[in-house]
Amino acid sequence: MRGARERRSLPGEVAATLRAARERAGLGVREAARLMDVSHSYVIGLEGGTRCPSVTMAARIAGALGLGDEERRELLAAAVTDAGLDHPHKARRVVS
Repeated sequence: MRGARERRSLPGEVAATLRAARERAGLGVREAARLMDVSHSYVIGLEGGTRCPSVTMAARIAGALGLGDEERRELLAAAVTDAGLDHPHKARRVVS
């Protein structure tokens, strides 16, 4: 049996930055979720600081919200490399 992984969350200032960027882009939670290809509850979790994206997901979020360079760096620095889309045991889909 594998040990439980500690759940990580975004620092409050990064979560607030995501919310501000979404609002700046004129997007509602559901519209932002569609652009990111995630559920609206995931977006709510990110903005509430209770979810932490993988590096791959963080790049997707940055593109969808049009984050500036500094905002993108902060988000990527807070992202995780061993969970979600970047989990080392997940099968990678090959796009042809």
